[in-house]
Parts: sequence; C-alpha cells; structure tokens
Amino acid sequence: MLRIDTRQLDAARQIASLRAKLAPASGDVVSEAGRAKTIDLFGEALAPQEVAERICRDVRERGLDAVLEYTAKLDGAELTAETIRVPGEELAAAHAAADPEFLSAIRRIRENVLRFQTAILHRDTTVELPDGGSLRQRYLPIERAGLCVPGGAAAYPSTVLMTALPAQAAGVQELVVVAPPTPFGSYNTDLLATCHELGITEVYRMGGAQAVASMAYGLDGVLRRVDKIVGPGNLFVALAKKHVFGEVDIDSIAGPSEVIVIADQTTSPEWTAADLLAQAEHSPGSSLLITWHAPLIDAVEEALERQLGELSRGDLTRQALDEFGAFLLVRDRSEAAELANELATEHLHLTCENPEALAGQIRAAGAIFLGPHSPVAVGDYAAGPSHVLPTGGTARFASGLSSNDFLRSNSMIHYTEANLAAVASDVLLVAEKEGLTAHAASVARRMEK
Repeated sequence: MLRIDTRQLDAARQIASLRAKLAPASGDVVSEAGRAKTIDLFGEALAPQEVAERICRDVRERGLDAVLEYTAKLDGAELTAETIRVPGEELAAAHAAADPEFLSAIRRIRENVLRFQTAILHRDTTVELPDGGSLRQRYLPIERAGLCVPGGAAAYPSTVLMTALPAQAAGVQELVVVAPPTPFGSYNTDLLATCHELGITEVYRMGGAQAVASMAYGLDGVLRRVDKIVGPGNLFVALAKKHVFGEVDIDSIAGPSEVIVIADQTTSPEWTAADLLAQAEHSPGSSLLITWHAPLIDAVEEALERQLGELSRGDLTRQALDEFGAFLLVRDRSEAAELANELATEHLHLTCENPEALAGQIRAAGAIFLGPHSPVAVGDYAAGPSHVLPTGGTARFASGLSSNDFLRSNSMIHYTEANLAAVASDVLLVAEKEGLTAHAASVARRMEK
C-alpha cells in the first residue's frame, strides 16, 4: 500500500492523485479485455459511456429483442419473453428451500431497517395562516421503483434488503428487481428467497445497461417502466443510470466501494486491518488508513499480510490494496478530519479515542461509524441505514439512500380572501417589475370591488 506523510513536500500531489483515482470521471477507463469485448460486440472501440448510451438507445428503439440479444452476447444466457421474468413458483420454491436460519436473519434485519427507515420519514407539515388560510407540504410515495442487484462476482441479498426496505418504509407498492442471469444473480436461491420474503414478485433476469434501460423505458408486454432506479452495479450500470436520468429518477452514479479508517494508539491493528480488507475485498475497493500515530502503520501492515492469506478472495483483495489503498500519516486529529472532509468518502470509520468529538468536525461522509465495535459490515448488513451510499468524493454534496428518496412532495396553498388581500400589493409590484401583466391581473381582478 502507498504511504503518504502529509509533512512531506509532495504529499499534496500524492493525495490529489489518490483522489483522482476515486473520482467518478476515472471510471471511463476500460481494461484490454473489456475493450476487446466492446469491439467484438459493436465492431469498433467505444468508450464505456458510448457503450452504455448505445445499449440504452437500442433497448428504447427495439425493446425486448435488444435486451435478449445483449443478454445472450454479454451474459451467455439464452432467454425468451417467457423466461426473462422469474416465475412466482420459482420464488416460492427458493424460499421453501432456503436455510431457516438465513430467513430468520433476514426477518431480524428487516425489523432493524424498517424501524430506522420509518423513524426518519418526512411527515406532512401544515402552517396555519391568519384569517383561515394554510400552507401544507405533502409527501406521497412513488408508485414503482426499480432495484439493481449485482451478481457478477458474489451474491448480494443484502442489496435487496437495503434498497427494497427503505422503499417499502416509504409506502412504495410496486418493486422491480433486476439481477444478471448468473449463479450469483437471478439464479441465486438466497437472493430469490429474500425477494419472496419481502413480498417482491417482479424479478427479472437481466443486468448491465440493458436492465437499466428496460426499467427506464419499459418493455411492451413484459415490464412496465418504473419511476426511480436505485442500487449498485458495474461501470456500465452506473453510466446507463446517468444516461436515463430525466426519463426516471436515480439514486446516484456510484463507483467502487470505499472506506477511510481514522485510528490512533488506542486502536487494535488487527481490527483495523480487517476493516481495510473488508472494503478492498470488493476489488475494486478503496481502503485508506489515516493516523497521527506512526507506529500503527507498521503494525497494521503486518496484520494485513497475515490476514490476506485467510481470505477466499485474497489475490483480488491484494490487487485492490495495491491500486487503491494507502496509509496517510497526519500531524494530528484536526488534520485527519480536514483530510477526511477533502476525500468525502463513502464509509468513514472513526475508531480512535473520543470518536464522537471527532465526528463533530466531519462535514462530508456517506456514513460514519463510531468506535471500535461499529465495523462497516454492520452497516452493510444489519444496522438500519441503507448501504447504498455516495462514492468517489460525492459525499460532499450527496447522501445515502433512504426512505425519503422514495417520496415525492408537493405544496398545497389555501388562501382565503383576507389572506390574498394581505399579499396582493406585493404580488402586483413584483409581477409588474417582471413585466408579467397577466400574472398581476389574475390577482388585481380578485381585488376589484
């Protein structure tokens, strides 16, 4: 892992380079294998954004035929109009075959998430006006939400929980799950069992940009378009979401998973190494350690080497640490907070002394984990806030997914004659300044006796 000492002259350049690696724009780089696949598919070399846009346009124009073709070419799955949707009896069978302990865990997690997501929901607010009028802000759930669930390198029933449950807490009635047609995706028993447990009946065997386009535009006779698309995915999923935004709402344009751990002399090196590995395991995944206690860096590095050999994805995890990992030695706690705000990470774990006080200095992070007994994995799986969080430094302006993201609000204005009379002169003055005489007249006529 890279070592950066903020007291050195080139530290600012190294940190800028590190930040650039994690920025959303850096996702426009494709591997040689990916480039070869693009040429094989389209007959020419295209940038990832161009690939996503071309697939989306094709799905919009040709519908299901385009989806089935891309599914065959990209996923190697030969599907039809009849088999692209997971039948209800298969969802029920997966649920019946699931490990009872797994289903019990899912139910406990559901209670945790719904308790939190329901507690934070926006509520209608009414401001009473003098003379009988009122102003009201009303919140209503969207009708249909589309949930992207990855399924390339691992199965993610947790993503079903962390996207579906906030939507259900908001009152969304119709949920659509898309997952690639792989053993880790829409053929995974645990994932299908989780959908059935949550009452989700629309599950489709599709992934990538074609799945995003299908939910955004709809597929005649197969899939009705949704109002909002949420959930993680690969680069092409993220770029497709960017392309269809405006046709539908989206949660974010997400990149690789990230964690920053801020630690000191009170922190266990073994635990910190485990926390860094937990994000690097996503591969790609970024893991940064910030500390003002220099001996901790050597201790954590030794622990990383020991623990890497115990991981099933050890080689991939090591690659992620080499490419996206770093140890950052800072002067003190204040500089650690400044650097964390600058990087605006997805997960920020404050496992140092007095983490609550340090959290008061943090302005930008997707989720903050306080103390040694709050590993990021708790947030990923069980705590209550969604694990769908802003990445690539976007936490400086974006927030994690929550039940409120599935609500629409509208204002309701009720003025009495007396209320209108009280503001009429102000309305008339501003409307006339803007030259909108019809606006002014709509009020002035009501003031005529």
